[in-house]
Amino acid sequence: MAALGNPDMLTRKIKLWDINAHITCRLCEGYLIDATTVTECLHTFCRSCLVKYLEENNTCPTCRIVIHQSHPLQYIGHDRTMQDIVYKLVPGLQEAEMKKQRDFYQKLGMEVPGDIKGELCNVKTPLDQHNGDAKSDETTNKEAGEEKPEEDNDYHRSDEQVSICLECNSSKLRGLKRKWIRCSAQATVLHLKKFIAKKLNLTSFNELDILCNEEILGKDHTLKFVVVTRWRFKKSPLLLHYRPKMDLL
Repeated sequence: MAALGNPDMLTRKIKLWDINAHITCRLCEGYLIDATTVTECLHTFCRSCLVKYLEENNTCPTCRIVIHQSHPLQYIGHDRTMQDIVYKLVPGLQEAEMKKQRDFYQKLGMEVPGDIKGELCNVKTPLDQHNGDAKSDETTNKEAGEEKPEEDNDYHRSDEQVSICLECNSSKLRGLKRKWIRCSAQATVLHLKKFIAKKLNLTSFNELDILCNEEILGKDHTLKFVVVTRWRFKKSPLLLHYRPKMDLL
């Protein structure tokens, strides 16, 4: 009971070194960036590392379990919770990564996507304009609260955008009246399934498959991931097909 009344007795400092094994990628041995988890075994890696590895393999790099015989990329998903944990545990990692991405786009003479700009702003410590001191948490939270209505009305318009053409390749479903859409690169295939199901008045979005280059896409894939892995050297818009769901044996 005495220990419960003394907060110091319950406090234990843990060194970052002690948990490195849980927040680093086994493939590149660096801290996780764009953390992506294998749904079969829940091992996590950097997305770019895992995608490159699965181009020639179909097993988990850690436990060697077969992810899928022919379509392993459909059984991995972005792990936002893990990535948030890594960014909070490793000082300066998020800001350094966002800066690398910004420099990459600027080097190619391309406009920096809105989502990268937004994350850069979020990781910077707000400074007082008069003396350069960091603002108090109370002041920062108050200002954030004042700006919240404007952010809520953004609807991801400041994100990097992807142009899509949604074509139906089945006689069992009708085509969309407006097949050309433009949306956030952070939207997932699941979002598209729900959109199509609503437009076609389907009872469930689970009745649909969405394909790119005749390959079924996993529901957790973001559109940015689809563009990078399956449409990298092709011109916009990203062409996707939908059809009634087919069970893979």
